[in-house]
Amino acid sequence: MTFPLPVETTSPKAEDFPGRILGLLRHSDEFSAVIQSVQITRDNVPTVWLKRAELHHVLAALKNAATAPLMLFDLTAIDERERTYREGQPDAPFTVLYHLMLLDRNAEEARVKVALSAEDLSLPTITDLWCNANWYEREVWDLFGIRFEGHPFLRRILTPPTWTGHPLRKDHHARATEMPPYSLTEDQEEHEQAAMRFDPSVWGMKRHNDHSDFMFLNLGPNHPSVHGVFRIVLQLEGELIVDAVPDIGFHHRGAEKMGERQSWHTYIPYTDRVDYLGGVMNNFPYVMAVETLGGITVPPRAQMIRVMLAELFRIASHLVFYGTMVQDVGQLSPVFYMFTDRERVFGIIEAICGFRMHPAWFRIGGVAMDLPKGWEGLIRSFLDDLPKRLDEYDAMVMRNPIFQARTRGVGAYTTAEAVEWGVTGPGLRATGLEWDYRRQAPYACYDQLEFDIPTGNRGDCYDRIAVHIEEIRQSLRIIRQCVDNMPEGPIKAAHPLTTPPPKARTMQDIETLIHHFLSVSWGPVLPPGEARACVEGTKGLNSYFLISDGETMSYRTRIRTPSFAHLQMIPLLSRGIMIADLIAILGSIDFVMADVDR
Repeated sequence: MTFPLPVETTSPKAEDFPGRILGLLRHSDEFSAVIQSVQITRDNVPTVWLKRAELHHVLAALKNAATAPLMLFDLTAIDERERTYREGQPDAPFTVLYHLMLLDRNAEEARVKVALSAEDLSLPTITDLWCNANWYEREVWDLFGIRFEGHPFLRRILTPPTWTGHPLRKDHHARATEMPPYSLTEDQEEHEQAAMRFDPSVWGMKRHNDHSDFMFLNLGPNHPSVHGVFRIVLQLEGELIVDAVPDIGFHHRGAEKMGERQSWHTYIPYTDRVDYLGGVMNNFPYVMAVETLGGITVPPRAQMIRVMLAELFRIASHLVFYGTMVQDVGQLSPVFYMFTDRERVFGIIEAICGFRMHPAWFRIGGVAMDLPKGWEGLIRSFLDDLPKRLDEYDAMVMRNPIFQARTRGVGAYTTAEAVEWGVTGPGLRATGLEWDYRRQAPYACYDQLEFDIPTGNRGDCYDRIAVHIEEIRQSLRIIRQCVDNMPEGPIKAAHPLTTPPPKARTMQDIETLIHHFLSVSWGPVLPPGEARACVEGTKGLNSYFLISDGETMSYRTRIRTPSFAHLQMIPLLSRGIMIADLIAILGSIDFVMADVDR
């Protein structure tokens, strides 16, 4: 089989380590000695393989030497046992991947990989370096069975405690039809019931005061203020929260596992269901990652259409956040007005895409179809009307003294704390850091558009809300520029791996018709390699990391969502406050449980 791009290789004797994050390795003989190889990837993100014993030492040195905040952006693993194309990479059944991001003017990124042997699937924890490593390491243990020595609370996080096996291993079933019919014996039932009994010590809770009695309260998993099937176990002393332990996974449905059994093209609708309020914003990083793997260049008109639709969904998502946040703290009227505005957004999206919430409208190489007649008038009318309504909401909500009392000074955190916990998006900018991926690492046509980056200065609930509201105004500004400057031209790349290819060409000859049929049914065969793409999503940075093994399906699909990282902060923000304040904090985080559990 031949591929349009060369198979990626590694260079074990590379004399240089690209980028500023890995620049420390370039100038240190000590660290150069622990490098196994330097990997070349499709997305050109600097990638190095470290020796297992030196992992913690090197990561600590990289963090301490960084000239800007260095975030642990993602941590995941790869089951390499069935992978064919790994030329030059260390031979190992499993790989653990650390994705680092420098939060400065260029949003530089780097990957650190460690090869693990089947006899010793363990690594030292890095929870002492980055707080957000806690949940990421638990996720890797849960889904891959890789242990992290020294982890403070290593237990399953997305699957039930009684689950057997590790779902993202290649030898774990992907469908229920691959298993025998389900049965539940009396012994199994007793085992499941025992696992549901609450034991504070199992949850990592302990008595903080020998002279007080404690009450444990379940907030959720079916409580309106937790915005989905989400549970927080609260330890209370009187009316104050002593400890809070989030419990997630109720919504887990194996979105990453599904990526291993769907063709590159047919997986697009699955992405819509991750942040189900973000619509095509979820398609965006996925198709960009596929396009990077295939070397596909998207034409300008398709790029601007993508940006326009993504910003419409940002507005729709932020309106849901705005209305439900206000409702959480007791003001019931605004949510009805804001959902009315959201319906107008959906009317525009439906007119363009044919669907409202989950249009799955982006395609590999472009978009599904061109803009319909009359699209411009619909959008311009909305652009003219919404700013006046936002002004009314400011008077109704943001200048309301009761609302201000419920949100100002509540749930505050600093920029340094945000970086430690992996917070991105409005939650990061509310701390005062003017950092937006659309500006720091422009994708699509954002480098051609003018917009401001709203920030706060206290990092509390009120600032997070204010940043969301100003982002709505900036999205309106971006959309207006798209309408005014929409280029002419094709809406899909003229590339053999674009899926599906233009229908009109199928009438030319039987070979073209066969090619079209195979492209629609099987999808393209992408060249082997690794690539990631990231966007400034509705709630923070949303990224897809894809591995192709030269097949019609992804070998590994990794979805990095903002909500998963953000909910980790709940224990930090909850201690010493009252339950009513916790409700305000949960609303201000702006999360969706499908985005957490995937």
